[in-house]
Amino acid sequence: MLNKRISLIALGMLSATHAMANDQAESKGFVEDSSLKVLLRNAYINRDYKDGNPDKAEWGQAAIGTYSSGFTQGTVGVGVDAFGLYALRLDGGKGRTGAQGIDFFKQGASGNAADDLSKFGGAVKFRISSTTLTYGDQMPELPVLNYDNSRLLPESYTGTLITSKEVKGLVLNAGRFTAESRKSAEGRDSGGLKSINVLGGSYQFTEQFKAAVYASDVEDVLKKQYVNANYVLPFNKDQSLTLDFNGYRTKLDNSYVRENGVTGDDNKIWSLAATFATGAHTFTLAHQRSTGDSNLGYAYGGYQRGQNRVGDGGNTIYLANSYWSDFNAEDERSWQLGYGLDFSTYGIPGLSYNFAYVRGDNITTSTSEGGTEREIFNQFKYVVQNGPAKDLSVRLRSSVLRVSQKSSEYNVSGNELRVFVDYPINIF
Repeated sequence: MLNKRISLIALGMLSATHAMANDQAESKGFVEDSSLKVLLRNAYINRDYKDGNPDKAEWGQAAIGTYSSGFTQGTVGVGVDAFGLYALRLDGGKGRTGAQGIDFFKQGASGNAADDLSKFGGAVKFRISSTTLTYGDQMPELPVLNYDNSRLLPESYTGTLITSKEVKGLVLNAGRFTAESRKSAEGRDSGGLKSINVLGGSYQFTEQFKAAVYASDVEDVLKKQYVNANYVLPFNKDQSLTLDFNGYRTKLDNSYVRENGVTGDDNKIWSLAATFATGAHTFTLAHQRSTGDSNLGYAYGGYQRGQNRVGDGGNTIYLANSYWSDFNAEDERSWQLGYGLDFSTYGIPGLSYNFAYVRGDNITTSTSEGGTEREIFNQFKYVVQNGPAKDLSVRLRSSVLRVSQKSSEYNVSGNELRVFVDYPINIF
């Protein structure tokens, strides 16, 4: 059914004649609008697990090259996108790799992680007016299919995506992807995905109010719907209040439930965050709640269906209380107090700090009810403002996560440290 909806919407996008925008008319050419960028990334994640679990850590150096051509001129513009990824393992192979949550380098049959990995991808794209159809290897950023770029290398997906911006403020998306490239493995089909269909859009109603609705269907796994509403209330040029609501409804397929020993098939999860900004400071209060009968809670991302994985992108969780823990267990309720500081007001442009304290309760597992977890999150980030290293960023992040014994089936206590150094270089 979703396939038919995608086909109908795609035809509607491509046949639109009342366009308010025409990006293709502004095309300068295949070469003239092209760009080549390289991101050098050095990344380290260390997880000091508690309760007798072995510690895990991975460290690597990556080079991520992306090329995007312009579109040829004319009624139908044609272009190409391509990427090349390479990662070198630096941690020395001391048996600390293999944590699913880190996943820099996938372990082989011998249990050892690869010394390095490389992969390439490309896509061809066509544009009519302000509607673009892209086919090939892509890194989609949608609420129901968002590739993971929070580790050493990014995920990618192979398929077709249509993006239409014919009406000012309105963005429509429809697509189908049939392969997933795991961020820690080579090859185009290393993620275990059969196929995923996506459909939806967002609309900027006013300067202050924006909303979005999306849906997806992961073959033989689940169907998912997403809704967002974001409202910014400005008080003056230095103060504002932002209200951000995000919600998912997930329905697992019966075959997936049977094959993976899952209990229940339904989950609803939502979060509402209120952020008050005043000068250099931001203060956040957020509440998040998970309901439904699925013991997976909110399921997303990951690999290997035999481990209750989904395949719709490691960043497909547009929720307020997602840090090390996602606070997405069955029946879980969580509150967040957050704070942010921009040091540019105090004479240090490029330096920022973020803090969050999140506490979850009412967690249900197969053996208990009323479990709890809590996390203290801290992050410093500095972006070089000028000179030869302009735009180089250093990010130091830590989390302290404590999980009650009642919740040990769902999560595990530990201390996490992340150090990321990103150096983006614009070749042209």
